[in-house]
Amino acid sequence: MPGITQRTLSCGTPLVIEHIEGVRSAALCWMTPGGSAFDPIDGMGRSTMWEELLMRGAGGRDSHQQADAFDRLGVGRSVDVGTYYMRLGASMLGERVVETIGLMADMVLRPAMHPDDVDPARDLALQGIASLKDDPQERAMLGARRRHLPEPVNRSGLGTPEGLMALTRESLFRDWSMVAQPGGSIIAMAGAIDADAVVNAWERALAGWSGATSMPRSGPLPVRGYEHEQDDTNQAQIIVCHDAPTELADESILEKIILSVLSGGMSGRLFTEVREKRGLCYSVSAGYRGDKDYGLVTGYVGTTPERAQDSLNVLLAEMARINSSSPADRITLDEFNRAVAGMKSRLVFSGESTGARASALAADMHVYGRPRSLEEIARKIDRVTLDQVNGYLSTRKMGTMTIQTLGPKALVPPAM
Repeated sequence: MPGITQRTLSCGTPLVIEHIEGVRSAALCWMTPGGSAFDPIDGMGRSTMWEELLMRGAGGRDSHQQADAFDRLGVGRSVDVGTYYMRLGASMLGERVVETIGLMADMVLRPAMHPDDVDPARDLALQGIASLKDDPQERAMLGARRRHLPEPVNRSGLGTPEGLMALTRESLFRDWSMVAQPGGSIIAMAGAIDADAVVNAWERALAGWSGATSMPRSGPLPVRGYEHEQDDTNQAQIIVCHDAPTELADESILEKIILSVLSGGMSGRLFTEVREKRGLCYSVSAGYRGDKDYGLVTGYVGTTPERAQDSLNVLLAEMARINSSSPADRITLDEFNRAVAGMKSRLVFSGESTGARASALAADMHVYGRPRSLEEIARKIDRVTLDQVNGYLSTRKMGTMTIQTLGPKALVPPAM
């Protein structure tokens, strides 16, 4: 593939490199097993502890020495928890790539997880859970996710207070080496990169690393339906979830266009009908997320308690109207053209960011098992027609919905 080099390192980890002309920067995205789906039942929150501890020393360096080593190279680094993976990121100048690889390898293969850092990491994780009290939208989102998706993909990366308190330095250190294995990991890089030099650097840095981790299996679907969380505030949060095609399905590109029509900025149907025409809410949106094994559409309204019932009714009506068999409700040519233009614009913008490209390449390896070029994705968008989108809508199935509300009073949901 032009511009993209793909290798399997001796340890078994796939490595994808995209050389981008005209940039001086480079970025790295390393996804290793260890996300929230791997948390043990009696240790929920292990992944969020790892997220903090990986930034607190590695390779014989303590937290300050590790930070100094990255700062001397001008490298920005990050670690965050996903469903299946711990995602390590780094951004740097192209000439600093090889030196950065060694420091990143230390974080995964030789983390310090010093005993003195465990309690501060736990305290931060507990503060993260406590902060949900002041973030009702996130609480509602987590509740809807927990009740719509199967175990273990429905989990919050925050964990639970009980799970966090049960974790010890010994278990955190031991389990990391057991879960973070080369078989199951993915490394992607983009920017001003010499592919041959980078492959050699990774081979040196990961020499002797071995093992493999399988992704956890999903359990049965939850009950779904309606649930309300009482919260005596002056806001009401409304979340609606329904099933969608997986990212691997041919229909996923059609689903993305439909959601762009629903929620593509101020011209989207939701903004127009819920906020602009009726003034029911301060925020309304909908989005699609696809993975290998599931697809999910999530609608959101933030409003006042007095307008919550009307907001829910209109949100559901608009989500149903786009699925209607009535020709008057189908997507118009103008809506289709705006959605496609928006998708292609976002694609171009992502191609100008080395960090976004590295993340996208790693995600492609997880979902598709191969990298996709921007040109391939653009061609896929260009092949879609309005007739295809409206034809798909005639057979689109949403499954049993989940409705989660949070506020001072429960709402009356429709029959589901």
